[in-house]
Amino acid sequence: MKQFLIVVDMQKDFVDGALGSAEACAIVPAAAEKIRGFAGEVFATLDTHSDNYMDTAEGRKLPVPHCIKGTEGWQLDAQIAAALNEKGYTPVEKHTFGSVDLPGLILKAAGDEEFTLELIGLCTDICVVSNALMLKAVFPEVPIAVDAACCAGVTPEKHEAALETMRSCQIDVK
Repeated sequence: MKQFLIVVDMQKDFVDGALGSAEACAIVPAAAEKIRGFAGEVFATLDTHSDNYMDTAEGRKLPVPHCIKGTEGWQLDAQIAAALNEKGYTPVEKHTFGSVDLPGLILKAAGDEEFTLELIGLCTDICVVSNALMLKAVFPEVPIAVDAACCAGVTPEKHEAALETMRSCQIDVK
């Protein structure tokens, strides 16, 4: 059985940049270790915006420019980048909370084999939960898990709320 790890948006702007937090910084070592020790294939999503971010629907509701392609904030956190480069991974740029391309990439990588999915990353209550729920909708019979120790939300309360939402949707929370 194939195993896939999805590393969600572990970019500088979410760790210690424009939208960073102490909680996000705190999960970096555990997330890097998880990547290094993972037995299967790894995908890493990259929140990707352009210079017109403030003119988008997201920009109007979250008026904090972040993850503008090519900027330092768009880059992966250095520890995460090192772990991903050691392990090998498939980058997946996404322009909204959930990646519409990720399910197809996973299917292609799985071929005819059964597989499991595990997610880690930022932010639990926005992009992690969005990707987890999209994947559950596409792959209802596939075991999907989220490692809570390798995720952080916008606030600790929102992190816990997102974990509870995922549990309610039959996603295993470790």
